Amino acid sequence: MTTMLEDPPTQAPGHGGRLRSEMAAMRLSFTWFGTRKALSSEQKTQAANTFHAESKYLSAGKKLIDTSDPSFRAVTSVKTQATSYFKGVSLPYPEPGIRLVPQNTLDDIDAKMRGFTEELIDAVRELDSRFDDLKHEARQRLGDLYNDADYPPSLEGLFEISWDFPSVEPPEYLRRLNPKLYEAECDRVKARFDEAVSLAEAAFTEELGKLVEHLSERLTGADDGKPKVFRDSAIENFTEFFDRFQRLNIRSNQDLDEVVESAKSVLGGVRPQQLRDNDALRSQMASGLSSVRASLDGLMVDRPRRNILRRSK
Repeated sequence: MTTMLEDPPTQAPGHGGRLRSEMAAMRLSFTWFGTRKALSSEQKTQAANTFHAESKYLSAGKKLIDTSDPSFRAVTSVKTQATSYFKGVSLPYPEPGIRLVPQNTLDDIDAKMRGFTEELIDAVRELDSRFDDLKHEARQRLGDLYNDADYPPSLEGLFEISWDFPSVEPPEYLRRLNPKLYEAECDRVKARFDEAVSLAEAAFTEELGKLVEHLSERLTGADDGKPKVFRDSAIENFTEFFDRFQRLNIRSNQDLDEVVESAKSVLGGVRPQQLRDNDALRSQMASGLSSVRASLDGLMVDRPRRNILRRSK
């Protein structure tokens, strides 16, 4: 794809430079039918009068359709899945809406997004077949607030997934027009990728910390004197994290790498049912997770200092 991040004229060394050469910028966006609408001025005035209030100090809206309907939830489910997948295969980047994906996964990501698009089309088609019923229900529930003009003839085409791979590199024409400004842009982009390294480290650290805290609480807490029940996902989420860390980690922080390895050794292929059946194993794992948590706390304390050192280079 021509939208891959290309190596700058002089590739900056370091972790940010490696991230810059191995990743591509990607943006995921949605077109979504709005299910809420503000009341008209007349309706807002009428509502304000009910409470003896001034309408300019009142914010009021109405819900156009029942978003808890299974057909609508099926549509939003596709959006949730696409967003979750995108975050799971990417690293943060310090520009709104943009994340970084490995260049060697672009074809797989594009294929996956096309699959979500097909799922969305099918779900919207099913929702559209229910649209008249949903409008009829809304008419009954909204009463005088119902306005048929608020609704489109069809919902098809009003829900879309789009993705692109924007360039975050300095434009080549700038080098010819203004070399000094081009150099400043190169410095800015380099700083962005250095910051992206810090953001990735922080994201992995925070996520692992939440997983450890949740499982520790499940293992050591008690309800009515009995061990707390925990779901299989409390263990499965670790497996997913380890896999994502392996795929996306750029080896920029040896301390973080070691903490993740420690967590992997603590989990060590243990299955959820084993923890439910074996009190000694629960205690052993709780102790191991306590050590991992202490190491993570150390990383969180040390991170501001590491960021300062990195930026001063």
